[in-house]
Amino acid sequence: MPKRVDHEERRTQIAEALVRVAGRRGLHAIGMRDVAAEAGVSLRLVQYYFETKEKLLLHGLHQLTAGLGARVADRVRAVGEAPRPRETIEAVLLEALPTDEESRTFHLVYTSYAVLSVTDEALAAQPFIDGPHAAEELVAGQLERARDAGLTAPGMDVRTEAISLLALSAGLGTSVLVGQRTPEAATAVLRHHLDRLFPGDG
Repeated sequence: MPKRVDHEERRTQIAEALVRVAGRRGLHAIGMRDVAAEAGVSLRLVQYYFETKEKLLLHGLHQLTAGLGARVADRVRAVGEAPRPRETIEAVLLEALPTDEESRTFHLVYTSYAVLSVTDEALAAQPFIDGPHAAEELVAGQLERARDAGLTAPGMDVRTEAISLLALSAGLGTSVLVGQRTPEAATAVLRHHLDRLFPGDG
């Protein structure tokens, strides 16, 4: 009896290969043939599942953001059953820093997607900013929860602070990636700003 193929699993396998190759060589430098070789499948199979490089890139982006979400969830679960708002926010911000091979690959490839979406019409037409919007909503929601519980300044503008924290995390991630500062130094800066927002809740 022929083995039943899990098509979604095969798509995920190929998308993960795309992310790995892009992490080593840069998103702009890879083609479908490179991804096929990395995944250990034929070029024809990659073309069967994705038809065009643009569709492959889009699926790779979804794979990348799904992986980030899973790692953030793991961080939050590691804190305990009832994480405080600061702990949840810190999990989001720290996971975006390239502190190990997996997070380094995420930051490098995601930044490549951001640059490519500015000039590539196919990618630009996709909901690229859905992920950042979701992160902003999560952080703003946690800040609002903290403000209502009296853990922050009463008049804090949660939206502005959420945007500022995420922009800070992204910028620090890039500075670590290019060797401007160490992951430990970047983490210290993030925690300094969280200490300012959550006095006495460090």
